[in-house]
Amino acid sequence: MQYFCGYPGYEDEKLPFDPSLMVYFRKRLTPEVLGEINEMIVRDAKARQAKEAKAEDHDDSDHDPGQGGNGGTMIVDATCAPSNIRYPQDVSLLNEARENAEKLLDILHDPADGKKPRTYRKRARKDYLKYVRCRKHTAKMTRKAIGRQLSYLKRDLEAIDGKLLLGKSLTDRQMERLNTLRSIYQQQKYMYDNRTHSVPDRIVSVSQPFVRPIVRGKAGKPVEFGAKLDISVVDGWTRLECCSFKAYNEAGNLRTMVERFREREGHYPSRILADKIYRNRENLSYCKERGIRLSGPALGRPRKDEIRDKAQDYLDECERVEVERRFSLAKRKCGMGLVAAKLQETAAHVIAMSVLVLNLRKIQCVLLQVFAALLAVWMPQRKLEIVQ
Repeated sequence: MQYFCGYPGYEDEKLPFDPSLMVYFRKRLTPEVLGEINEMIVRDAKARQAKEAKAEDHDDSDHDPGQGGNGGTMIVDATCAPSNIRYPQDVSLLNEARENAEKLLDILHDPADGKKPRTYRKRARKDYLKYVRCRKHTAKMTRKAIGRQLSYLKRDLEAIDGKLLLGKSLTDRQMERLNTLRSIYQQQKYMYDNRTHSVPDRIVSVSQPFVRPIVRGKAGKPVEFGAKLDISVVDGWTRLECCSFKAYNEAGNLRTMVERFREREGHYPSRILADKIYRNRENLSYCKERGIRLSGPALGRPRKDEIRDKAQDYLDECERVEVERRFSLAKRKCGMGLVAAKLQETAAHVIAMSVLVLNLRKIQCVLLQVFAALLAVWMPQRKLEIVQ
């Protein structure tokens, strides 16, 4: 980089960059900026496809002027991008919180102040190991282990508060971690006292307190821990519509996605292929007013005189699978399968970048197909020249 910047020779002191250069560069690429870049990529690719289709006098769009000027198909669905955290269990979470509280207490303590407050950290460690090394955990054993870890954590937090009252101070990052530990203690104490396993905005990770449980109901993974996101697929191109670390009902975002489609294309889609969860009364009436066909069966019990077009339902379901393929490719090849970022804004950046790479892979596949076709035409001619 020094050579690129025009330095006369190598220098160790005045470097044109620092080790965090890529971090600062990444901070400039916010999810909003990546969304704009993704839109530019999709717009350019669609313009190129339209030019090629016009040259071949072939229009493959499904624009239907008979439905109020609507045209195109939008496929929508939601998924979860799991974060790289340990599976949350109350005992292990409290043990990790206790260890973090002990580290903060060690930072605040000054040997000149006298004896360090007693924390019973060795006894707490033995109690935790005694529980985790047991092969079978009964409900009574688990409750007893949670109660002990709560008492240890309470003692540590009270000792930290005493140090802070004496005028000690922590950095902003350490204070943020302390607030997280207090929230964990309050939530776990509430569940312990009320004998329940749920609490609003439950924290499942000490290092990533923004991660929430996302109930998906999938086989093998009924609950995932990470960001929930909505994507839309139009003509094979993927867009990130919504991303949040809080559990939300994806049906409430359908209107926003349709209006964004209208802003881009200048008209509403002729049909929307979506899951059954999107077919509520509000979305059905919204789509009916605008001449949009929302795939799926009607709400309620089937009427006796109702005749369903099973062939059309089958075709809609076959085309809707495209969004599942997008999810599979994004999680297997584009880094969405396990987000290893520690910060909330960094995790959102990784998810937005995964969608961007998803469209770049599609462009790459198209270019490879063109190259293979040109190679297939060129090789027979080259063989003929060699023979001659």
